[in-house]
Amino acid sequence: MRIGVIISDEPRINDEIRVSQVRLIGPNGEQVGVIATSVALNLAKEANLDLVEVAPNAKPPVAKLIDYGKYKYNEKIKAREARRNQSTAEIKEIRFRLKIDDHDF
Repeated sequence: MRIGVIISDEPRINDEIRVSQVRLIGPNGEQVGVIATSVALNLAKEANLDLVEVAPNAKPPVAKLIDYGKYKYNEKIKAREARRNQSTAEIKEIRFRLKIDDHDF
């Protein structure tokens, strides 16, 4: 294990992205293409948006031009809805007593 490496659940944003090229997706969902990370950061700053790495394991990594605060809020809402719609297992009880006959189960 490497010492000093911090593993985070949060996606890397803006200057935290340390790859040379990213596949950029625009603010409206259109694919811009594979461009240098520095160019993508400049596009994000011009549009007053954040460059968020959404798929770091892809080759090249996929990054989106989005408002990071809004992105985090939407992710929290999705997680809350998923918890709400999650079905819980219902436990059924059977009581056994001394007076139960053979075919009463």
